[in-house]
Amino acid sequence: MITALSLAATVAGGVIAYVFWARSAIAGGWSALWFVAGAPVAFLVIPFLLSVAWFTLSWLFRSPRPPETRLRFAALVRLYWRELLAIAGSVPRMIGYRWLMADPPPAQASTPVLLLHGVLCNAGVWHPLKQYLATRASGPLYALSYGPPLASIECFAEQTAAKIDAILAATHARHVAIVAHSMGGLVARAYLRRHGGAKVCRLITIGTPHQGSVLARIFPGRSLSQLRPRNAWLTELGASNAAAGPPVVSLWSWHDSMVAPQTSAVLEFAENVALTGIGHNALLSDPEVFRRVAAEIERAARACARPP
Repeated sequence: MITALSLAATVAGGVIAYVFWARSAIAGGWSALWFVAGAPVAFLVIPFLLSVAWFTLSWLFRSPRPPETRLRFAALVRLYWRELLAIAGSVPRMIGYRWLMADPPPAQASTPVLLLHGVLCNAGVWHPLKQYLATRASGPLYALSYGPPLASIECFAEQTAAKIDAILAATHARHVAIVAHSMGGLVARAYLRRHGGAKVCRLITIGTPHQGSVLARIFPGRSLSQLRPRNAWLTELGASNAAAGPPVVSLWSWHDSMVAPQTSAVLEFAENVALTGIGHNALLSDPEVFRRVAAEIERAARACARPP
C-alpha cells in the first residue's frame, strides 16, 4: 500500500505541476497543442533518466560477457527502449495493484502459483505475466505485496509463509510453485531456510541477485543492505540453502540493468538459464521469459501431481 500511495502522490503532483506550467505558458502565447503532444514525453522523462542511470552503472560493474552476447546498435536501442517502457508501464500497474492482482476465488487446485515481487515494488508488476498465464490455463495465480518496503527480507519471508498457508487452505493443494523477480527470489530462499521446502515444489527466480548487486549500495534500508554483495546476511543465506530443497531455476540476463555484476544471478545448485538483450524490469514483460516461466510451471504441475 505504501508503494502504491507514494507512486499515486508522485504522479498526481507531476500532473498538477505540468498543468500549471502549461496554463502559464499558454497564457503567455504558447500553443496548447505543444503541451498536449508533450504530455507523453514528460511522463517518460523520469523512466528515461532511470534507465540511463541503471544501464550506465550496470555496465561499469558488468560481468565479462562472451562474444556471442554482445549487442549491435539496433539491439542496444531495443534494450534501452524496452526497459524504459517497462519502468513507465509498471507505475499505473503498481498504483492499481489491488484490482489488477486480486486473489482468485477459493477453489480446489493441484498447483497454485505464488508471485513474489522485487524491491520497492508491489504485486502490480506481475500483471503482464498474469495475463499471459491466464491464456494458458495456468494457475490459480496469487501474488503477495509485502512490506514495509525497506524492512528486512526475513520479515518478508514470514509474510510469505502466511500467504502460502492461506493459499494451501484455499486450494486444498499440498504445494505451491513460486515465481519470484529480483529480491523476491531471496525472499523465497529465506522462507525455505526458515520453513523448509515441504510446501514448495519449485522455485523460479527471474533476475534475482543471488550473490548481491553493487547497485544496492546506493540505496538505504534494511532490505537493500541485504542485497549488497558479500554482506553477512547474504553469505549466511548462501551457506544454509542446499540442493536438498525444491528444484530451483534461475532465469537471468547478461544485460540486466540492476543486477551487477550480472553473473550474481547464477545460483550454484540451480538450473541457470542465461538470456541476452533484456533489462531488469523488462524481464517482467518479455515473451521469451513468459514462455520459459510457463514451461517451468507446467513442470512444477507434473511434479506436484505425483503422490507423496
